[in-house]
Amino acid sequence: MIQTVDLTKSFNGTKAVDSLNLKVEEGDIYGFLGPNGAGKTTTIMMILGLIPPTQGKIYLLGQELKPNQVEPKRRIGVVAESQYFYKEMTAREYLQFFSELYQVANAEKKINTLMEAVGLEKDQNKTLGAYSKGMQQKLAFVRALLHDPELLILDEPVANLDPTSIKQIRDLIEEQNRLGKTIFVSSHLLSEVERLCHKVGIIHQGKLLAEDTMDNIKRKLSDSIHLEIELDREAAGLESWLQGLDFVQNFSINQNQLTVNLKTDRDYRSDLSRAIYEKGWLILAMQAKEMSLEEAFLTITQHNISLLTQGEAGNHEAK
Repeated sequence: MIQTVDLTKSFNGTKAVDSLNLKVEEGDIYGFLGPNGAGKTTTIMMILGLIPPTQGKIYLLGQELKPNQVEPKRRIGVVAESQYFYKEMTAREYLQFFSELYQVANAEKKINTLMEAVGLEKDQNKTLGAYSKGMQQKLAFVRALLHDPELLILDEPVANLDPTSIKQIRDLIEEQNRLGKTIFVSSHLLSEVERLCHKVGIIHQGKLLAEDTMDNIKRKLSDSIHLEIELDREAAGLESWLQGLDFVQNFSINQNQLTVNLKTDRDYRSDLSRAIYEKGWLILAMQAKEMSLEEAFLTITQHNISLLTQGEAGNHEAK
């Protein structure tokens, strides 16, 4: 759905985006993360065709994006970081305008359904100048969904929202994904990204450090995976066997409670579970304690770039 190949943007000789290779698959909810100034918004503006790349290619909805190309943009819904409204218009007039622009079928019904989903059904006849920033943000989301786009590009979609409104937008994003939409999300609210996204790309100083599932990202940044396991009976007799497993870093046993730290080069939980079962024990419960996405994000410094990029492939081939 979105692919960039060596995408680069320079401003006055400084690279804001440097040889970026993203790949967002159909059906993904993809989180695009990075510190302020990392190049996220510049990347989004290039993907949307709002600014031209200095070099590189963009593939959007299966075709290479060319200058002034309109057709792919009609299949995309966008919530930008900053919203621009005609303040004298009512919310309903604003949405009717975009419905006519995109030739939306059953527009009135769709407007009512979406406004109810974000809790604005009672505010449809208010002028946009009377809308709070949070209400404007939710209205922007309604506008982005009106024409039933295949791809949603969301730049800070829950900015200015209270917890109730964040949940409304989160539920709407998940519903759209269940309906088959591909969603690209750039956000500073990492707890929301962690709840929503299947895959993340992490950008730092214009370069893509990693693109993977969140579990794999967190594993690469962690020294171990910490497991707490409850067995069906006392674990005495497992000590010597556990010591012989090369993927077990250390462990402790307290009656039927087993605490194990595993290596992080891959996910060894199924290997451990199968081996315990083959030794004659049943696992009643297993809980993994891993770093959160927020903790992983905060560790993105020059010091650990090598951890993030271990094993990462170089360029992706275009579809």
